[in-house]
Amino acid sequence: MANKRDYYEVLGVQKNASADEIKKAYRKVAMQHHPDRNPGDKAAEEKFKEAAEAYEILSDADKKAQYDRYGHAGVSNNGRGGFSGGGMNMEDIFSQFGDIFGDDLFGSFFGGGQRGRGGQRSRGVRGSNLRIKLKLTYEEIAKGVSKNIKVKKYIGCTTCGGSGAKDKGSVQTCSTCGGSGQVRRVQNTFLGQMQTVTTCPACNGEGTTITAKCGTCKGEGRIYGEETVTIDIPAGVQEGMQLNISGRGNAGERGGSPGDLIILIEEEQHKELQREGLNAAYELYLSFTDAVFGTQIEVPTIDGRAKIKIPPGTQSGKIFRLKGKGFPAVNSYEKGDQLIHVNVWTPQNLTAEEKAALEKLSHSPNFKPHPDKNEKGFFDKIKEMFS
Repeated sequence: MANKRDYYEVLGVQKNASADEIKKAYRKVAMQHHPDRNPGDKAAEEKFKEAAEAYEILSDADKKAQYDRYGHAGVSNNGRGGFSGGGMNMEDIFSQFGDIFGDDLFGSFFGGGQRGRGGQRSRGVRGSNLRIKLKLTYEEIAKGVSKNIKVKKYIGCTTCGGSGAKDKGSVQTCSTCGGSGQVRRVQNTFLGQMQTVTTCPACNGEGTTITAKCGTCKGEGRIYGEETVTIDIPAGVQEGMQLNISGRGNAGERGGSPGDLIILIEEEQHKELQREGLNAAYELYLSFTDAVFGTQIEVPTIDGRAKIKIPPGTQSGKIFRLKGKGFPAVNSYEKGDQLIHVNVWTPQNLTAEEKAALEKLSHSPNFKPHPDKNEKGFFDKIKEMFS
């Protein structure tokens, strides 16, 4: 994570760049480092993949918002979530972003928008992304957790292996494009003859057509079912944060690459604690006598219960801080604190004897308010709480 370059730097655009500017920048960088233009150059290949990773995030509004807010941590998930750019092969990249190269006048040089490295055609139609909500407890958020969840979605058809055909003999080469997946057209212009390459409309760029459909999936290559997905949640996630698991969304049609699974984090309300950023806050109610004489008391924390010492003469509004007992930041060593806000409880129902005792004490000088000059006011305490 620490070695990743800034995605905007990779594409050479500003943070406020438009979607069109991001697309053009990616196209320029990707073509510069394209493997067909740099055969055998591993450094160029890595830069090509790096550019694809940056574009995959910045071209998606949701992922871009997460990246702008949290950086690389917001679009990763301990190796399982986020973009798997370094592990994607060229066919995956062309399947996902091939249309960008297909727009180029010299698309035939790269094999057009429907071919990957080595002239391989992309298969089928890419599956759509799935978005689910996942509710986590404070304890799970603080430590990180691995969850096995059942997701209802489109899965690959096991009968036909995702091809959508009844059998191998039911797949034939497309007669329109001759199996290339592309239609080439030569136009005469005032500049001379110009060749353009477009996706074949008959086979949608697959190069093949099905003569007899699979009886299970009706030719789609997928069926609606259920899959158990393991999700590794990093420690420190927050309400509203999204984690992306590449390739675990809906299966594509006829062997197309699957979409992504997007996890929206929700926080389950704690019975006693409240979250304030990286800090955990607790409202402690003390009796009048405990505030006067001091005491030792147990308070809840994310990790269990902890004993704290209440010094004599503690005032209502006092905030105690337990260092490092809050939430960790995502993929960082930073950690919040436990904040304990003291409320001195004023008795509401008194006996005649209790009233008489208090009335007698009320005339004592020690019962008259004498705030210390160093005593912080309400707004100073609020600032301290969130500092």
